[in-house]
Amino acid sequence: MKLKKKAKIIIVIVVLLIIGCVVWYLGFRPKSKVSEAQVVSEIEKYGYQLHDNKSKEYQALFKELENVLKEDVVDEKKYAELISKMFILDFYTLDNKVAKTDVGGADFVHPDELDDFLEKAMDTVYKYVQSNIYNERKQELPYVKKVTVEDISNTSFDYLDTTDENAYKVKVNWEYAKDLGYENEATITLVHDDIKLVVVEMD
Repeated sequence: MKLKKKAKIIIVIVVLLIIGCVVWYLGFRPKSKVSEAQVVSEIEKYGYQLHDNKSKEYQALFKELENVLKEDVVDEKKYAELISKMFILDFYTLDNKVAKTDVGGADFVHPDELDDFLEKAMDTVYKYVQSNIYNERKQELPYVKKVTVEDISNTSFDYLDTTDENAYKVKVNWEYAKDLGYENEATITLVHDDIKLVVVEMD
């Protein structure tokens, strides 16, 4: 009888240990966070950086941008075209973003407009992006696979207390890997900020 009682006690202890291990594994084990994006390339003169979490389409455009900006005389029209494409790709591709605060396209926005841009983005396009800090997100989010420039032209644009006589208006549309109902066309205005072209408006 004593042996049977001891056996029962041992079985109960083993079962409790197993249950405890399962509970710990499912609820209390340390979760591995998404690793921070690493810089893999940089255009130092312009302050542009390429991170390893960007889409393959974005990375290809970054290489094009490197080639354009290393020329002695920069083809500004091509520069404006590439910046517009990269801005759209990064802003509207949400499936590689870690959280709603991880807003794409910020590298290309005028510094004076950046705070308003981020706030508006988090209140609209990025509002419902769930956190993916532990790489467990199941949410389906858009991925831009192609951006097309329909038209690009010089224009005069008043900004704060200055006028840029050689600003650019760039009309673009884009395609998603899957249509989830997000917008797919816009007109972007770019102005000069020292040697850089920066986004000041998107309609």
